[in-house]
Amino acid sequence: MLKNRRILSRALSAVFILIVTHTASAQSGDPLFKDSGWSYHFQFTGIIQAHPDFHAPYSGQNSLSPKHERAYSVTTTLYLGRHLWKGAALYFNPEMAGGRGVGSTLGIAGFPNGETFRIGNPEPTVYIARIFLRQHIDLDKDHYENLTDDANQITERVSTTRLTLTAGKFCLGDFFDNSNVSHDPRSDFMNWSLMNNGAYDYAANTRGYTYGFVAEYIKPTWTLRLGTALEPTYSNGPDLDLHYTHTNSENLEWEKRYTLHKHKGTLRLLAYYNVNKAPRYADIIDAKLRGTDTSMDVIYGKAYGGKKYGLGINTEQELSNFVSAFLRLGWNDGKTATWAFAEIDNTVSGGIRIYGQSWKRSADNIGIALLSNGLSGPHRDFLAAGGYGFMIGDGQLPHYGRENIAELFYQCRVFYNCWVTLDYQLVDHPAYNPDRGAVHLFAARAHIEF
Repeated sequence: MLKNRRILSRALSAVFILIVTHTASAQSGDPLFKDSGWSYHFQFTGIIQAHPDFHAPYSGQNSLSPKHERAYSVTTTLYLGRHLWKGAALYFNPEMAGGRGVGSTLGIAGFPNGETFRIGNPEPTVYIARIFLRQHIDLDKDHYENLTDDANQITERVSTTRLTLTAGKFCLGDFFDNSNVSHDPRSDFMNWSLMNNGAYDYAANTRGYTYGFVAEYIKPTWTLRLGTALEPTYSNGPDLDLHYTHTNSENLEWEKRYTLHKHKGTLRLLAYYNVNKAPRYADIIDAKLRGTDTSMDVIYGKAYGGKKYGLGINTEQELSNFVSAFLRLGWNDGKTATWAFAEIDNTVSGGIRIYGQSWKRSADNIGIALLSNGLSGPHRDFLAAGGYGFMIGDGQLPHYGRENIAELFYQCRVFYNCWVTLDYQLVDHPAYNPDRGAVHLFAARAHIEF
């Protein structure tokens, strides 16, 4: 049976790639993709990552192996968009993903490969990543702007003041905590807690997607957005809980765009509030001490009512025509178990991107970033008592330390639509444990898009 499933999975993957290739070759000459309201884009990303041996006097169920290890991951996405009526478009993204992260994506809270998921089966799998409807409602009949064709964006003319409504399946990170400097592990920094605010436990299934609704009030210099979405049925689970009145995620963000000394900048202020089945760390520890429940299970919550709220600050600033910088600050209350994104309760990250015009390689760039992740008191106590989350847990935590990470990469365009990246990350105190590490991770990434 397992062999048959593998054959079917590979066959579906091959068919998917053939369809994409055929469509790509047709794009240049077929008017379907040129003048009739269609948008088509494609991406392929392959990553190989490895770490050498590192010091670790003990390991637990969720520990990163201290022995040399390497892992591969691959994703392929087709972005289709179709104009429907005035201001409206439908978007559809079939996606294929396969492979795994080092340690099967365990042992580091700010995991070093944002293209991997907490999924046991590494076989390539085809699934629907996004399918959503977007409607623009013009509010200023005198001032318009043109939105150019891009991934999940058809060419259209819209009012500079407008209300934009989006409903369907998508990633909350498509809308909230965005950044032009540090957001996409397929083309810039690879670390999980650099692609998003690490303390933002945004609603998502295992692969990072959810069903929801987002409303955006867009002005020329600022945007206010509000989103509501479904939570997973259990911590980092593949299925979404449809009992919306009992479990949901509410998200609010204000984005201000400005110019400072003729250079563009953006400030984003984020707040979120989640309700789900996540148990409280203090209750889990108390149940173990009283002997009423020694499982210390924070993955499969038994009752609704778990609450988590958090705040985030996200800013990016052009420093020159060739250099941009970013800074993120994030915090959540950390009383209940992490439910979807990363086991991080507070974080600070910052870095720069240096673009290649100055060395006559305009499509190349260099990225340098530093970040520090931390835990709440109850979360530390849970790990120290031998608890395991869905990503971290060494079976003990006698000494707590912030998880500090540095990332450096160089991205080079080798062909018109193809980039190759060399990446290095240093993780000190992996999973907040000063007894283990440091971990040196080396990666190579190939990325194709058109």
